[in-house]
Amino acid sequence: MQLDVNGHETFIATGGKPFDNSLPAAIFIHGAGFDHSVWALQTRWFAHHGYAVLAPDLPGHGRSGGAPLKTIAEMADWTAALLDAAGAQPAKLIGHSMGSLIALETAARHPAKVASLALIGTTSTMTVGPDLLKAAEANNPAAIDMMTIWGLGNDAEIGGNLAPGLWMHGGSVRVLEANKPGVIFNDLAACNDYKDALGSAAKITVPTVFILGERDMMTPARNGKTLAAAVNGARTIVLKGAGHTMMVERPDEVLKALQQ
Repeated sequence: MQLDVNGHETFIATGGKPFDNSLPAAIFIHGAGFDHSVWALQTRWFAHHGYAVLAPDLPGHGRSGGAPLKTIAEMADWTAALLDAAGAQPAKLIGHSMGSLIALETAARHPAKVASLALIGTTSTMTVGPDLLKAAEANNPAAIDMMTIWGLGNDAEIGGNLAPGLWMHGGSVRVLEANKPGVIFNDLAACNDYKDALGSAAKITVPTVFILGERDMMTPARNGKTLAAAVNGARTIVLKGAGHTMMVERPDEVLKALQQ
């Protein structure tokens, strides 16, 4: 569906069912350079099991208008505005990578709008390597290569897609290539500049689960555990052998973790 958020048209996937704001809300927030499509399997399950689903393309991404937002704090405030625009109930926020930082910061800044958190492929400090930042700033295709190679686990690189004939590596490349110039750099810089994760984590009072990949090269599980330790009562689930893009690599395992 299309929804006006802060004066710009936003594209939102709803899991195959019309959004119903009388139902508990589940909001899926994508990572740097990606869009709603990474959540295709999880959003469909939630939409058909009693949730009102919102999986937006962030501003300037995918089919959404507006310019990309520069900081995680701005993205968190935008997420709160999205919930208001949809008339959503306090929501289960589910975020991956950059999206996990957005979800965390939204809960810290707008606690009344958040019912629970699920943070996937997250870390206490999402530092981005200088070579990747430099390539992204120059709109060099090498940035997409680095993000894809580091972002997928070993099984995904040698096949691993549950849908016969589809290739995870190639699919990731195509989504990243569709970005307008500067979008990937914008997102990576926002992650690199965000230093508030541990402070925001200490403010969280809602049920929180961390879903981490044992072989995640972009946000190593040990750093995710450091952030989890700062959230009172948080649960941590480590998916054995999984890389960074777990909701694509291990959709059933991620869904099971989200259901707990």
